[in-house]
Amino acid sequence: MKPNIGITEKNLQATATLLHTVLADTYVLYNKTQNAHWNIESSNFMELHKFYEGQYAALAEKIDQIAERIRMLGHFVSGRMKDIVKLSSLEQDQNSDKQEMQIQALLDDHETIIRNLREHIGTVQDKYKDVGTADFMTGLLRDHENMAWMLRSYLK
Repeated sequence: MKPNIGITEKNLQATATLLHTVLADTYVLYNKTQNAHWNIESSNFMELHKFYEGQYAALAEKIDQIAERIRMLGHFVSGRMKDIVKLSSLEQDQNSDKQEMQIQALLDDHETIIRNLREHIGTVQDKYKDVGTADFMTGLLRDHENMAWMLRSYLK
């Protein structure tokens, strides 16, 4: 049953489509963060191992929240890997066990998501008249800004 929440079906579909791209980017970043967790080699291995684990756990929670938001808007979620890779604006880099390379790659991805969310928030609020999803995306933006700040603090 479609929601009757004062937003046209066309706008709900457009918002769900944007959320699918946010979901794809978040899922790719989750995968890359977990890969860094598995492959880190550093003099501060345990610290980074736990740090990455905290970040990918937070991203897993965000993935679920994004998928549930899409469902709230009355649309199904595409969770197939081929769809995620196709929709994501993030690149699957070569694996690295080097701390600085891992952190810089993850930071770059968070900052890409932040820039994309900034664009999406205005579109969703102004063009699609969905202030609830705009607010939800603002929360995601803050979460990615916080994670980016944490990553940035490891770089010189």
